[in-house]
Amino acid sequence: MQVSPPRFEHLDSALGVGTPAPRLSWRTDAPAGWVQTGWELKVERGTETTVATGRGDAQVLVDWPFEPLSSRERASVSVRVGGADGTWSPWSDPAEVEAGLLAPEDWAAHPVGAGWPEEPGTERRPAQVRRAFDLPQAPVRARLYVTAHGLYEVEINGRRVGDHELSPGWTSYDERLVYWTFDVTDLVREGGNVIGSWLADGWYRGRLGFGGGYRDLYGTDQSLIAQLEVHFADGTSAIIATDESWDARLSPIHASGLYDGETHYLRDEQAGWSTPGGSEDGWSPVAVHRRDPATLVAAAHPPVRCVEEVAPRAVTRLSESVHLIDFGQNLVGRLRLRVRGAAGSAIELRHAEVLEHGALGIRPLRLAAAHDTVILDGTETVWEPRFTVHGFRYATVSGLTDLDEREVVARVIHSDMRRTGHLETSNVDVNRLHENVVWGMKGNFVSIPTDCPQRDERLGWTGDVQVFAPTASFLFDSAGFLSNWLTDVAVEQHPDGTVPWFVPEIPGGPMWTPAKTGAVWGDVAVLTPWTLYERFADRGVLERQYDSARRWVERMIDQAGESRLWHDAQQLGDWLDPAAPPDDPADARTDRYLVASAYFAWSTRRLAETAQVVGRVDDATRYARIAAEARAAFRGEYVQPDGRLTSDAQTAYALAIRFDLLEPGERTSAGERLAHLVREAGNTIATGFVGTPLISDALTDTGHLDVAYALLLETECPSWLYTVRMGGTTIWERWDSMLPDGSINPGEMTSFNHFALGSVADWMHRVIGGLTATAPGYRRIEWAPRPGGALTHASVAFDSPYGRIEGTWRHTDEGVEYRLAVPTGVDGVVTLPDGSSRPIQSGGSFVEVVPLSV
Repeated sequence: MQVSPPRFEHLDSALGVGTPAPRLSWRTDAPAGWVQTGWELKVERGTETTVATGRGDAQVLVDWPFEPLSSRERASVSVRVGGADGTWSPWSDPAEVEAGLLAPEDWAAHPVGAGWPEEPGTERRPAQVRRAFDLPQAPVRARLYVTAHGLYEVEINGRRVGDHELSPGWTSYDERLVYWTFDVTDLVREGGNVIGSWLADGWYRGRLGFGGGYRDLYGTDQSLIAQLEVHFADGTSAIIATDESWDARLSPIHASGLYDGETHYLRDEQAGWSTPGGSEDGWSPVAVHRRDPATLVAAAHPPVRCVEEVAPRAVTRLSESVHLIDFGQNLVGRLRLRVRGAAGSAIELRHAEVLEHGALGIRPLRLAAAHDTVILDGTETVWEPRFTVHGFRYATVSGLTDLDEREVVARVIHSDMRRTGHLETSNVDVNRLHENVVWGMKGNFVSIPTDCPQRDERLGWTGDVQVFAPTASFLFDSAGFLSNWLTDVAVEQHPDGTVPWFVPEIPGGPMWTPAKTGAVWGDVAVLTPWTLYERFADRGVLERQYDSARRWVERMIDQAGESRLWHDAQQLGDWLDPAAPPDDPADARTDRYLVASAYFAWSTRRLAETAQVVGRVDDATRYARIAAEARAAFRGEYVQPDGRLTSDAQTAYALAIRFDLLEPGERTSAGERLAHLVREAGNTIATGFVGTPLISDALTDTGHLDVAYALLLETECPSWLYTVRMGGTTIWERWDSMLPDGSINPGEMTSFNHFALGSVADWMHRVIGGLTATAPGYRRIEWAPRPGGALTHASVAFDSPYGRIEGTWRHTDEGVEYRLAVPTGVDGVVTLPDGSSRPIQSGGSFVEVVPLSV
């Protein structure tokens, strides 16, 4: 029997944690049937060792049982577990944890940036900053705590610190600016040293938003905030913090924007600028700015990184010096290529998600230039932009007479979440659809969950991630990522409980500013924390977000009034129903107020359940009563005597079925009507953002699995597989983002990488793959695969908090073979298509062949 080293919170690295009492999780590998009944945790802090003991089977996000950590404190934690038979495992290998700077008074650093005059509201050339310093002896430990107003990339003695991209990421900067901690012991040395940083505007003061956007939304300065702490063997230490002793110079990057791209002059690079003895030319004192250190928070989520590189599928010469590159995959990132040419000549890179009539389809970019330029200095070098990313499958390179496909790659950049979920079937189109969902998530989970990665938007739309969070929580370990973003949802929530359309909130033009209450989008405050509890067993996120969830529901209660029906506010309804005209995506077949009232009842019920979990018993009783009243009001308003809904549309029935708003007889009728509507539409899609996550389950739950499969496998537009057959490699914003003739949808708003409509993958995981969590964190599961649609096999694999769960069903000569294996700590039930069930024990496996005639 073996136990893994503990994991701290949702972190893969516990260097610089921001909580003095990080929760602990571990995995056990034990014989089948073994059940943990107790645990011991051992912490070593300096020369002291403490052991804490607990009873029970808890092994995920267990409360820290020791004295809290202090700032900078390091500790080593091991775990061992015991079973009912009295046996104990060996102690695990130790896991290291180190606290960050936990109090405002720990900070000596101030923001430093360009010391020359700059004109607010304009695009300004970025700066570099640096400081030389001497160390009296070689360090035994060195830590860099760093963030920025804007984006940064730090170097020490000519070597880059870490591998993060677009750091520190985007948060609600006025209230929360994330800092990251790096071990730089190997980068500093006795004697002379230099620390320096590249800077860029990023989200802090760069252009954001629609219609030309806005600059300086968080401030006018572009500044580094860095604190290098060096510890020596004799017990002394030194702190090198950003202050007036630093210098600045104009960067070789002349312009840098997330929408527009980057312009870099190689001739302006200064060799050795971040090493001792570098040139002093062009350097002058920095300007020192202000930052409340109480707003600096340690990272509790994964950083953005380059996670892979994609080679070109094809390079086509368009003219003597212009080449078109097809990477075969719509992705988010940037190009790295070898450049050469005469000094002063330019190499220009342009990007697009699709081709239209053989040329880059740039209209969906709107006012985002997506254009990178490097001005050469006469040497040959490998170059890529530093502080921008683009959404693209295709790119043109202008200015090179020769471009070998081995000299260019696309570097894929997104938040570095661990991949956890996989699904594979016998249908290649279904597999490609699933891959499209994965790539859509990767491209839009870049610091925050965005709507699209290519145009002048890229905002954290709350409704999009609300419907997609169950899918995201299977595909990747997204708990830390989504928890971090939900913190900003609460920060940005208005005093009256209104949740903004997008978080962080920025001016959004007359339609979106000021934000008004709207169902589906605002419900992220209630439903997404519940998803994280359900999928990751994170009770803490329910507690932390409870007030935000409660304020949203109270806002709905106030607007619905005694009728318990929501008939006002800015309702987007079933956004992007394929029947909606290109210029009005909210004009759906389902009454938008039916949608709002359904969500009111559902979210209020979920809040009651949340209140029960976190011990708010009186709240639980009150919200359960209001939810029941809202359910009754929905039936009275929208269910007609013949059982049909007042909106005789697919989304309406899917909502009523999945949100449990109907009595048993009504539910049966609704399922039959829904199946009829799907068949009547030729199994093509008739749902938007609201109905798409629900319709497949609504059909399945009411006995129409065959129709759910027919809907999934349809290839005519609009359908999921239409996008696959049209060559799509990510999920599209509109079902017909590209028309059958190869032209782009004429609407102003269209994207070829937009994850919301990929929320069907959650149904695929639970029905085709068969895997459902029946207790938080997959502590208990039901494996109930439902073969159909002429599929002959499917396999599902999920790296749960307890370990890997794997299930496969496959047609054989003898029948359908079912195989399942679960890790120690997970038990549950196997339910076969004939309705029979079998228990599966902790760490056990199951194999059975069911004849096809059964």
